[in-house]
Amino acid sequence: MTANRAILDVAVLAELVRSAQPPTLLDVRWTLAKDGRAAYTAGHLPGAVFADLDVDLCGQPGAGGRHPLPDPAELETALRRLGVRAGHPVVVYDAGGSNPTGAAARAWWTLRWAGVDDVRVLDGGYAAWVAAGLPVTTEAPVPAAGDVVVTPGHMPVWTEVEAADPRNTLIDARVAARFRGEVEPVDPVAGHIPGAVNVPAARTVTPEGLLTPLGISGDRIGAYCGSGVTAAQIVLALYEQGLDPALYVGSWSHWITDPTRTVATEESS
Repeated sequence: MTANRAILDVAVLAELVRSAQPPTLLDVRWTLAKDGRAAYTAGHLPGAVFADLDVDLCGQPGAGGRHPLPDPAELETALRRLGVRAGHPVVVYDAGGSNPTGAAARAWWTLRWAGVDDVRVLDGGYAAWVAAGLPVTTEAPVPAAGDVVVTPGHMPVWTEVEAADPRNTLIDARVAARFRGEVEPVDPVAGHIPGAVNVPAARTVTPEGLLTPLGISGDRIGAYCGSGVTAAQIVLALYEQGLDPALYVGSWSHWITDPTRTVATEESS
C-alpha cells in the first residue's frame, strides 16, 4: 500500500485485511452525541481497534477550540496503544453515508500531520463495507503496542491570522443555516468568518457516501467548520484532487473566543 492517495476502495481493503500483513485498522466513528464506541461494540471491521476522536486524536477543549491539535507526546502514547507502527500502513474509517461527520478525515489528517505517511481513509466508511456484504465482528482485538514516533507539522495548519487573510480562500464546511447564522446548535455565537465561502461537507460525497471531487482550484485554500472535524472532510476531498489545502483546526469554536473578531451573517458578509 502506497501513500500517494488518501482514499482506499472497499474491495482493496477486503483483500488487505485477508493478507498476511493487514494494515492497522482504526475505527473512528464519532458524532456529537459521542456514541462511536457503542457503534464499535455493536459491530466493526475484523481487526479494527476503536480510536476515540475526542480522547486519542485531539487536545482538550478550551481556548484552542473544541477539537484542538493534540499534544504530540500524548498523541504518540495514544497511537502506540492503538497499535500504530512505524512504516506500517494505517486505514481509518467512520460511519460513512451521505452526511459525513469528517471523523475519518480528521483522523487521517492528524496522523499525516504527525508524520505517519501511509494512512488511508476507507471510501464510504462502515456503511460501504456492510453494503458490500463483507464480514463484521463484535470481537475487540488487543493490539500489540506500536512504536510510531510522532513528528508534528507535516500538514498545512492555519490560525485565525490566515483564516482572516482576504488573499486566502476560506471554505466553511458547515451546513448553510449555520453559515448564515440562522441556527447554532453547538457554539454560543452564530455566524461565520468574514470572507468565507460556504461549501457544506455533504458536497464531498455521492448519495452512496463515496468521495467525489469538489472542482475547486487554487493554491491558498483552507477549510474550517465548528471545531475542525467536518472541515477535514473538505481538506480530504481537495487533497484527493491534488491540492494542498490547510485546516484551521480551531475553527469557529476558536474564532469566537475573541470578542473583537468580526462575526458575519448572510446579510453582512
